[in-house]
Amino acid sequence: MSIFRLTAILVLASFVSSSPAFAADKTLRAGIAAVDVTPQQFPISVNGGMRDVEAERAADPLHARCLVLDDGQARIAIVVCDSCMIPRELLDEAKKKASQATGIPTDRMLISATHCHSAPTLSGVFQSEPNQRYIAVLTEMIASGIKQASDNLVPARIGWGTASVPDQVFNRRWLVKAGVVLTDPFGGTTDRVKMNPGYSANNDKPSGPTDPEVCFVSVQTKDGKPLAFLANYSLHYVGGVPPLSVSGDYFSEFAKQMASRLGVEDTKGFLGVMSNGTSGNINNVDYSQASPPRRQPLEKIRIVASAVADACYKSYQTVEHRDFVPIRMREAEVELGVRLPGDEDVARAKKLLEEAGPGPYTKIEHIYARETLWMAQYPKTVKAKLQAIRLGELGIASSPCETFVETGLALKKESPLKPTFTIELANGYSGYLPTSEHHALGGYETWRARSSYLSADAEPKVRSTLLALLREVAAE
Repeated sequence: MSIFRLTAILVLASFVSSSPAFAADKTLRAGIAAVDVTPQQFPISVNGGMRDVEAERAADPLHARCLVLDDGQARIAIVVCDSCMIPRELLDEAKKKASQATGIPTDRMLISATHCHSAPTLSGVFQSEPNQRYIAVLTEMIASGIKQASDNLVPARIGWGTASVPDQVFNRRWLVKAGVVLTDPFGGTTDRVKMNPGYSANNDKPSGPTDPEVCFVSVQTKDGKPLAFLANYSLHYVGGVPPLSVSGDYFSEFAKQMASRLGVEDTKGFLGVMSNGTSGNINNVDYSQASPPRRQPLEKIRIVASAVADACYKSYQTVEHRDFVPIRMREAEVELGVRLPGDEDVARAKKLLEEAGPGPYTKIEHIYARETLWMAQYPKTVKAKLQAIRLGELGIASSPCETFVETGLALKKESPLKPTFTIELANGYSGYLPTSEHHALGGYETWRARSSYLSADAEPKVRSTLLALLREVAAE
């Protein structure tokens, strides 16, 4: 064989292996599982507020929704749990168990909380402390869900799209008018913003933007039947849950509504998922308007879920589903500083609590004094797990924080993958992640507590690391 003929053969082989026709011969597989994680024993602690609440019933079931994707080279798992926040220790253990059962590496698993404020307490914050029995159950159920989804892998098609729902998201941090003095729980008066300020004459304007975009990933079986629909919207939560009840909030309701829009008759064979985007400073209340009308429990949840599902379905009808896309995933760990209380802070907190007596506490200064004593036990730095996923041209980033919308918008703008969205409260719980500018403005999300303890320079480190990861998976 001549050297020229050999060269021609090698060039042709290289062309064939990289051509779209060759890629079409590859097989994409997907598997799903929705594991019921509703607590079986009531009453149970529910966090999300300044005081602990004990739920006595379930308004709707809670789930760990699991999606496994495999392109023949990489297998990844994406899990979204109906929970307020989940500590890293629980998720690390669940990943370890799932990896042993499936062979999926732990750094190829993204597990997040929806941040519904109506789920059992898993991370200690304010006056709610973790339910150890439920922690053990949830750990096993998440691992079991990943195993089920991996066992259920079938040939699949995938597509993605975006929609816009601007009328359900509002920035909840408002600048106050000049001359208005705000007092924080530590006796300071430097705050310039107030979270959830109510309909007050002191309100000036929102301190930042919103992100109205809904990004979604649609997975079908080879014959075009809906298999999974993973959406992402930057909305903190909705609320309006029946009293003393656990609920998956609008995240859970969206899953039902999306199944209905797609004409799914057997819901056991379909996985609807709503993940939380970058909503640390975003809620569903418009403080520029008069007080909203009173609504029945769950009514507001259904309204929001329906609006988002309608927008997604309209966009879905134009989506092109592909038989194959490359899957890439990378993980990195960053070390972030902690804003620890000083000796004077601890002494003040102890004095306040001695004067107040045993809790539970109703005054904000006492609640934060208790948090100060918890924070005194924290290390100087903590490690946070960050991830990036590539599905074809689509990018997904993850953050373990209640991430501000400015960070999400910056990632969407600067990511080489289009579209890109961020799943927050993933792979652990590291509290709020305000930008440096928002730290300067102060307000609830910056007040030092177990809900907000990262240093003011944490957000730039998280953002730059996520962008580096997105560029890395995009280049492969």
